[in-house]
Amino acid sequence: MSGVTLTAATRQNLLSLQDTASLTATTQNRLSTGLKVSSALDNPVSFFTSQALSQRSGDLGNLLDGISNGIQSIQAANQGITSIQKLVDQAKSVANQALSTQITTTGTASTAYSAASASTVNLFVNGVATSVALATTDTLDGALTKLNAVVGAGSFTKSTDGTKIVMNASSDVEFASAGDQTKLGFASGSGSGPTYGTTTAVGQSSDLSVSGVTARATLASQYNSLLTQIDQLAGDSSFNGTNLINGKGDNNNLTINFNPKGNSNLTVTATDETSAGLGLTSITGTSAKTSTVGQGNFLLNADINTTLNKLTTASSQLRTDASTFGSNLSVVQNRQDFSKNLINVLDTGSSNLTAADLNQEAANSQALSTRQSLGISALSLANQAQQGILQLLR
Repeated sequence: MSGVTLTAATRQNLLSLQDTASLTATTQNRLSTGLKVSSALDNPVSFFTSQALSQRSGDLGNLLDGISNGIQSIQAANQGITSIQKLVDQAKSVANQALSTQITTTGTASTAYSAASASTVNLFVNGVATSVALATTDTLDGALTKLNAVVGAGSFTKSTDGTKIVMNASSDVEFASAGDQTKLGFASGSGSGPTYGTTTAVGQSSDLSVSGVTARATLASQYNSLLTQIDQLAGDSSFNGTNLINGKGDNNNLTINFNPKGNSNLTVTATDETSAGLGLTSITGTSAKTSTVGQGNFLLNADINTTLNKLTTASSQLRTDASTFGSNLSVVQNRQDFSKNLINVLDTGSSNLTAADLNQEAANSQALSTRQSLGISALSLANQAQQGILQLLR
């Protein structure tokens, strides 16, 4: 048998060089990967703890998309409410304009008043059926007194010659028949006039002119158009398929999760900001106050005032709902900021467990390089004794 015998000093130096080479490989791996713990073999506790922290960070990062969508949905709803409030304000303006539009019926009879032709005169005052009983013994002044008692003080006067009836009523005065017109000396109207309930008045006399009724009806049409715009705007206030102001119901509510388990969340309750949800109804030819056909279209001040009260209630509801959405938005934004900061904390903690200190590893690499050079020199010195014997043999 034969073998190579190494001195103790040589073996020790070889072992040191092997350790240095192993440390150098470890240092180079850390420099290339940036990790001091790259697998469970390096440090099981640190590796799996880091993995858990990174996984939780990733789960929270996935939830941030849902939180962001929730914020945008709330902002879309809030923007919708803001715009609807402007439309409600416009509707108030229209109603107030209708209220300030004076309805008058004016004109002078073409024929002198004759007590001989007097009898009961059937009228509609702003759509309300009424009658005035005139006797054949009534003078013109007596007839005017009876007419004013029913229609309103100052509605009827006499002409400058003292023979004819002059109408200057602050209301829409219609006659049930042409005969009712001629009894007061007005020319008989032809055709059909407005229908009140189930009764249709005669066409207005050519001696009389009614103003304000058509203007109020036009404003009623504008009001209805604004209600349509409110409904359309509420329907368009959605984000990514979520609409929080187009109708109440659990299916319309928005739930925003703040943790992966779903036990930390916020449910944003949907509201109904459509015209129906705000308690606003279209203006029709039927009075909402009296339920009488023909007294609608803003003909009655009472209906307009009822509409204005509904608009005031609607504005209050919009302000309350906007405040609620604003509060929810603040909560969700706060949780969004919290989640972002927590993700940063988790990522930092995970990195601290596995990331290498590159400055330290670079210094280690330089030190190991020097140690390797010294080891080689030491190995050379350990072999000098044998080299001396070799010189003797030569």
